[in-house]
Amino acid sequence: MRFRIFQFCRARRSAFIAIVGFLGATSLLIAGASSAQQPDSRARQTGSATPTPTPAQTGPGRRIAPQLGAPPPPPVLKPKPTPTPDPNSAEIDENSRLTINTDLVTLHVRVIDRNNHPINRLAKDDFKIMEDGVPQPIFSFTEEEVPVIYGLAVDTSGSVRPQFQQIIDAAKTIINSNKKGDETFIERFISSDKIETVQDFTPSKDLLMDGLDTLYVEGGQTAVIDGVYLAAEHVAQYQKGGDDDRRRRALIVVTDGEDRASYYNEVQLFQALREEDVQIFLIGFVNELDAEKGLIRKSPRDKAVGLINKLATDTGGRAFFPQSISELPQIANEIVRDLRTQYVISYDPTNKAHDGTYRSIKVTVAQPATGEHRIALTRSGRNAGTGATAAKPAPKTNQPGNQPRRPQ
Repeated sequence: MRFRIFQFCRARRSAFIAIVGFLGATSLLIAGASSAQQPDSRARQTGSATPTPTPAQTGPGRRIAPQLGAPPPPPVLKPKPTPTPDPNSAEIDENSRLTINTDLVTLHVRVIDRNNHPINRLAKDDFKIMEDGVPQPIFSFTEEEVPVIYGLAVDTSGSVRPQFQQIIDAAKTIINSNKKGDETFIERFISSDKIETVQDFTPSKDLLMDGLDTLYVEGGQTAVIDGVYLAAEHVAQYQKGGDDDRRRRALIVVTDGEDRASYYNEVQLFQALREEDVQIFLIGFVNELDAEKGLIRKSPRDKAVGLINKLATDTGGRAFFPQSISELPQIANEIVRDLRTQYVISYDPTNKAHDGTYRSIKVTVAQPATGEHRIALTRSGRNAGTGATAAKPAPKTNQPGNQPRRPQ
């Protein structure tokens, strides 16, 4: 009996020691955790030890730095190798030597009546040219038909899908009118990163027709300004006859006119066009655009019409707004007629300063005593730059609206 009591007391003592040990270990853990949360009062050590990085902030209030990268580059017209030029198509003999006054300003002038019918057989003395309100001496004048260098820029975004086949047919009508010495290139444009040469400059109608047959509709944020900017630049810079190539240069644009995400803005576009002397003819399919306007904003349709009209007016071209696809063949014929029935007038400007300023130009034509009223149409002005070395406007990459939209 005494032995059992001894065993019982011994077991109770062992349990008590175990409980005391557990409580002591727990106290040490709690004390250690508390001291870890308190700031270290000891002096900081200096030296080459690597500091412990601060953990990233997490939770609902965390801030995440945007990882957008560098701004996108300017849109680039993707080239296609130019076919070997046909020497027989040149209107200037390669051994000929021409001397050109580089100060001369050349204007391509259309004269029409109030019904938009062309008026031909006018004389040099029927025209007067004013630059900044000052009369200018006419250096040369001709009504002769000259070869044309022109681009055909086609909007292939989804918004033109309903009219696309008729657009291709109208483009073929224009190309079929090409004559000896004419050269054409074809550009398709959608978004800023989808602007490409389908067929570079060539006199071959077969190659141009094949290029049109490869066009197809594709989705994207339409960059009308970028498409026109690059196409007009390509037309202006193309030279086949050397520095003295004086052929008429034009651009035909087929689009709905709604610019959604261009790299360049309108100011940069029109500044460039003033330096390039490229007439722009536009076919605008704007009827499908939203006509709803706000209190302080134009409707998408009004904005598109305004851009198209300004492009035509400032370059001495012409704008067409077909109400139905049945009008396209007639529009194509009128564009061809306008390209062929123009007066080419050069004047020697009285202001010789090459200071890069804008000079307004106005051409007037003598009115007959009886008969139709005459209206002279040409570009509205020029930049008095330094010719081919004039600087292009630098794209603004730090403002909203000047960059292509990023994919969401």
